Amino acid sequence: MGQRMVRTLAGGALALGASVLLGGCGALGGGTGEVCTDTKAAFQQYITQVRSLPAAEPAQWQQATEQLAGRLDGLAKETGDDDLKKALKAEATKLHAAAPAVGTGDVAQLDSVMKDTPASIGKAC
Repeated sequence: MGQRMVRTLAGGALALGASVLLGGCGALGGGTGEVCTDTKAAFQQYITQVRSLPAAEPAQWQQATEQLAGRLDGLAKETGDDDLKKALKAEATKLHAAAPAVGTGDVAQLDSVMKDTPASIGKAC
């Protein structure tokens, strides 16, 4: 039952965070717009991935979270916009920090990150 609750909490955080974030991404043109669109896609892929992972396998959740952090690091290198670069790097750092706890089934830090992500990345996009 604990694993089901973990999955429910994480799923709710991911859906809430992504729905707000995704509304702001891709609104700009040029290289920034492309990075924002790619950021949106990265979060969509992450949400799809974690929804399909077994709740009893938190190590898989950790791996997916680390992959998303790595993708954001990569996207930060692709943009020439300093505000977007800073926002992406900050979110990647937070996800890297949250990943070990996610691997033990604790999604509290991930929940916090996902709630804050729309404001920081959405504003930059």
